Amino acid sequence: MSEAAREQNESAAQEAVDSKERTIPAGYTLDYISGKQIKETKKELVRQRVVRALIHEYGFSPEDMERDISIGGRKKVDVGIFHHGKPHRLENLSRVVLCRPEPTVGKNVARIRDFEQAAKDLEELETIMRDLEAVQYGLWTNSLEFFFLEKEQRRFETKCNPIGDWPMAEASVDTKDVLSDAHTRVADNEMLKITFRRCHNFIHGNEGMPKDAAFWQFLYLIFCKMHDEGLRTKQRHAWQRRFWAGPKEQFTKEGRTAIRGRIDSLFGEVKTHYRNIFRGNEEITLSDRALAFIVSELSKYDLTRTDVDAKGVAYQELVGVNLRGDRGQYFTPRGAVKLVIEMLAPKEGEVFLDPACGTGGFLVGLLAYMLALFRAEAKIQAGQENTLEFLNVHERLRDFAAAKVFGADFDPFLIRAAQMNMVLAGDGRGHIYNINSLEFPKGHLNDLETARKEIPLGSVDVLGTNPPFGSDIPITDKQILEQYELARVWERDGEGGFRHTGRLQGSVSPEILFIERCIKWIKPGTGRMGIVLPDGVLGNPAAEYIRWWIMRETQVLASVDLPVEAFIAEANVNILTSLLFLRRKSEEEKQAEALGGAEAYQVFMAVADKVGFDRRGNKLYKRTPDGEEIVVPRQHVERIRIGGRFVERVLTRSEKIEDNDLPVIAEKYREFLREQDG
Repeated sequence: MSEAAREQNESAAQEAVDSKERTIPAGYTLDYISGKQIKETKKELVRQRVVRALIHEYGFSPEDMERDISIGGRKKVDVGIFHHGKPHRLENLSRVVLCRPEPTVGKNVARIRDFEQAAKDLEELETIMRDLEAVQYGLWTNSLEFFFLEKEQRRFETKCNPIGDWPMAEASVDTKDVLSDAHTRVADNEMLKITFRRCHNFIHGNEGMPKDAAFWQFLYLIFCKMHDEGLRTKQRHAWQRRFWAGPKEQFTKEGRTAIRGRIDSLFGEVKTHYRNIFRGNEEITLSDRALAFIVSELSKYDLTRTDVDAKGVAYQELVGVNLRGDRGQYFTPRGAVKLVIEMLAPKEGEVFLDPACGTGGFLVGLLAYMLALFRAEAKIQAGQENTLEFLNVHERLRDFAAAKVFGADFDPFLIRAAQMNMVLAGDGRGHIYNINSLEFPKGHLNDLETARKEIPLGSVDVLGTNPPFGSDIPITDKQILEQYELARVWERDGEGGFRHTGRLQGSVSPEILFIERCIKWIKPGTGRMGIVLPDGVLGNPAAEYIRWWIMRETQVLASVDLPVEAFIAEANVNILTSLLFLRRKSEEEKQAEALGGAEAYQVFMAVADKVGFDRRGNKLYKRTPDGEEIVVPRQHVERIRIGGRFVERVLTRSEKIEDNDLPVIAEKYREFLREQDG
């Protein structure tokens, strides 16, 4: 064989190896400890979730972990953590984790047990901890329940006692920083979602409360938590933390009483501070046991420093199962919200409005976008900023939210949920009004006068919204219909256009009126908007007069078709939708076009086939033609805790690529705008 042929064969063989390393067969995932391919089972998903949290939240190094450690006979530890830098031998094993598959509960709420109720399941973990002298801490989890144990060696017996949480890497429960002055940690995205769900399920399952009552009780405590963290940034050295639970407090009567005393005092301040949200008669009616559980779960996290998107995801998942309305209200998929905000590209000096804000998805999406923008301008990375940089950026975000961010909704329950979502995102005083946007500036609801002053028609720079729509919730109120051209009966004018007859239709679907209301709310000439619409508005022959009216009143900037999966998985709505982006024309533009005709212009159009998940909400990843999932190397800065201090290091991990067209569409739109400007 010639040298050239041999080199070619070797190159082909290496390419085949490299290709194999860049893909994963169906049914496999990547191990977060070793980076190797492993079979994806229900139990494995739980293990990988826990390992991520152990690294990201607790500061353990993946090199100090091992999976499936044999400890004699048929016994195995699912995850073992060894003392840092020590050989992986049983005498160096400090913590152990047992994982079980997540229970399948269907549409029911999973009941969260306490330690006594889970005693049978914990026997195996306790036996392992007693048998292995070096092991100090244990964890049993099925992804919804987390039971932490600490070993206590007495003279004649070894006890495994419940604790509220594990201490950080290389620390112990007796370390000072796990108590009231603890260094709280930034939540791992997936774990925060689980924590929120656990808290809500604990209240619903153990307190005998219906889901919606449990939801509000949980939100009261979120407010207490955020208020306590807010005082930290204002009072600095004088701040005394009150939203905390010692590792063993929730397991004693005295400890639970102490927790309630701190929280009752804090909630009194919350109701005074947030008078625009609370009426003053609200009470935390949870038992001492449930209150201690929730405080213990939430107090471990620094929610202010936790990613805005992560908090929004966790919050919206809870809202979705508690406040889904019967008036066409459903929750806009996060990917669609992000795409709308990125394509509208709001600026710091511009007023933003969502006139059908629901629980505040667009408003929180805007804050996440602006926070990323402010960080980029300050040349700082999330999680790596010092305290001063962090405070400066978040103060700028609060100022922006206080001056420029507005929302409105007809439903008073959704208004409160949106206000709480905004507080969680970092805005303490969001302008969210209980008004009927279709009736505005008329109406009778509580916030009408304030809204008239602060967001009159024609005053908004940028508008993003997902209005309620559907023929099953028509608008029939004549006083509302009289305000709208699109509520009239229209006929062809014989010159390729339309004219309205002046007669009112008997009923009109709300999304049609929202199109006109939103256009009238933005500034003539410069105001721009993105709106979610059912495909019928843009495609049905009977709606041609609507499209003609839109073309007369606005410049169409872009249209993006969404697949049905976008709303099925997150909103349980089986409907095809599009995102329509418009700029309102000035009166001068409309007059010039009426006289000389409209000039042709280019419109950006895109069709999204994939949004990152299927109809059931399962994540989708890019695949080869053979069906194997593609992986790529990505660098991450990880903070490992060594000797009581965090050490940052850059780690390269192989990761799957989400199969999602929406980020690609956002980038293509930016390219389109650059070409138009150039």
